[in-house]
Amino acid sequence: MTAVADAAALRPLSLAEVNALASLTLRSCRKYVVPARLLPVLVDHLAHDFGVLCEEGRTAFRYSSTYFDTPDLVTFRQHRQQRRRRFKIRTRSYLDSGLTMLEVKLKGARGVTDKRRTPHDGRPDELTPAAARFLGEVLYDYGAAVPRPLTAVAVTDYQRTTLVALSGTERITCDTGLVCWHAGQEVRMRDDVVLLEVKTRRGITATERLLHCHGVRAVSFSKYAAAIAVVNPVMGANRWSRVLRSCFSGY
Repeated sequence: MTAVADAAALRPLSLAEVNALASLTLRSCRKYVVPARLLPVLVDHLAHDFGVLCEEGRTAFRYSSTYFDTPDLVTFRQHRQQRRRRFKIRTRSYLDSGLTMLEVKLKGARGVTDKRRTPHDGRPDELTPAAARFLGEVLYDYGAAVPRPLTAVAVTDYQRTTLVALSGTERITCDTGLVCWHAGQEVRMRDDVVLLEVKTRRGITATERLLHCHGVRAVSFSKYAAAIAVVNPVMGANRWSRVLRSCFSGY
């Protein structure tokens, strides 16, 4: 997408530099559905204080996430109900490097997200014995039981560009081309919007204030929840209806 390609004008940063500056595995996250036409304005605003993840000349990378849930979608329902303590289980494949990680995203106190991850030793849609042990340890520490039975229920593919404050205080991901698969159906995000997420340990950032000036406000959005809700409107996705309409044509 041309708008995200403008990020190539920022200072290039390697993955090691990005992780050293702002790994932010424990952070507050706020999400925005941004018109693609605003991305050049945003990049210009960030030009002096941010870099962009760049590997072998690329600044946009292909991701694929496979989400695990029970047959009755217990983790989806916990998210829909805004449970104070909830979690998501997924494998994330970095398609350009061939690396797959198992990740558990835990919702903590005051809405802080704690992401735990480990290299995955199986197919993206399977939980190996090592994966099951890791999952059990993480959820035990969190004070929760592993939902059973767990199976792969949804897949999301997209391209991501990552912008990082050189101060290490902020990380911005810009996702485009989102495709969701669930229950044998496929849905695609509109081409004229970008899913932007601000990750920080601080309050509202200057980036977010700029978005607010352009009438863009934070939304409640989850790629996993979107994959389930767009295919299954009867799942009680009313609280997401407005944002889903802005992302998916025909919803």
